[in-house]
Amino acid sequence: MGGEISPLKKWYFLGYARGWRVSGFVFLGETLALWQNALLSYEAETGDLMLLKIFLIFVPVVFVLDYMNASPTLIFVAAALAIVPLAGWLGRATEELAMHVGATLGGLLNATFGNATELIIAFFALSAGQAAVVKASIIGSIIGNILLVLGFAAFLGGRRHLRLKYNEENIKVLSSMLVIAIIGFMIPAIFDFSERVHFALPANQSLAMDNRLSFGVAIVLIALYAGNLFFSFGSHKDLLSSGEVVEVPAEVWSIQRSITVLLAATVLVAFMSEALVAALEGFTASFGLSESFVGLIIIPVVGNAAEHASAVTFALKNKMDLAVTIALGSALQIALLVAPILVLLSWVIGRPMDLVLRSPLELAALIGSVLIGNSVARDGETNWYEGLMLLGVYVILALAFFFTPANGV
Repeated sequence: MGGEISPLKKWYFLGYARGWRVSGFVFLGETLALWQNALLSYEAETGDLMLLKIFLIFVPVVFVLDYMNASPTLIFVAAALAIVPLAGWLGRATEELAMHVGATLGGLLNATFGNATELIIAFFALSAGQAAVVKASIIGSIIGNILLVLGFAAFLGGRRHLRLKYNEENIKVLSSMLVIAIIGFMIPAIFDFSERVHFALPANQSLAMDNRLSFGVAIVLIALYAGNLFFSFGSHKDLLSSGEVVEVPAEVWSIQRSITVLLAATVLVAFMSEALVAALEGFTASFGLSESFVGLIIIPVVGNAAEHASAVTFALKNKMDLAVTIALGSALQIALLVAPILVLLSWVIGRPMDLVLRSPLELAALIGSVLIGNSVARDGETNWYEGLMLLGVYVILALAFFFTPANGV
């Protein structure tokens, strides 16, 4: 951190400059207490979110640690632990919204707001010049949703129910779109390889062409995702409808209440993400971890907390349509929407990012995850052993990235 003012301190000084007549710690404390009380007041009387209440303590802890110039490791761990309950609140609020809009759209909303965490983290990392970590986190989020989230949902749901069935037609569309996502990452990688090996272009020229190609690919992917939304909720709405009726409990949040929690959690996630990214370099150096492992495994696990909890919950209730839509839908949204948006945003902030995966291991992990995910999901039903297979593949990939050298991004 040195003599540079950290991002969180900038907010403190901004508040002081605008004339708030309170000390820095009082300002931070009162602000955080306001947000925390607002979030906690929305907990259901059943007490099923007690863990989220406990972990929210790490939100003010991050502010205090950053203000005291604590070690990057402490700040990184505290920020990661703070993001987990905030992601859980995002998931809870979208589940409540699903009670009003139905299962299929509810699954999309859950995936969308769950991915908000990853998008915010990635944007701050991109702004800090960590493009390699951003691309690693994108790939990690895709494989994490397919292997870890869907794997745990199928495994735990399958232990309670003999067979978990879901809409086969909907999954076929999602599976086909995931294959398109692979193509969207493969073509830039092959293009970059051809530039460097076959045409022997200078590095600067090759990078510029990679950026232009990625910009065009990003626009196409966004258009395809928009087309998928119209196909799923417009022209073929009846065909892809899950047919599941969302059970409405006695106490349901209003739409206004749900949106309020979504906004509050998103604001706090933005603060925690900025702290997380600022401490990333120091954290990796302290433990000798490669940035690929942090980007592909740690950050996606933190960011996927909302999808993970929601998908498992629905699978345990034998509502696998929602669970699969959340897991595969989230992976699809990362590949066809979040990644392209980040490419476009990178041009806006003057740090162009391409879609080239220069690590063969990352490309192989992406292709393998989509292949096994499609193989497991396409038949319209699953069981605990198929979930175990997905988890097994994820552990293999995690081990490979863990043993990747520290400069292996």
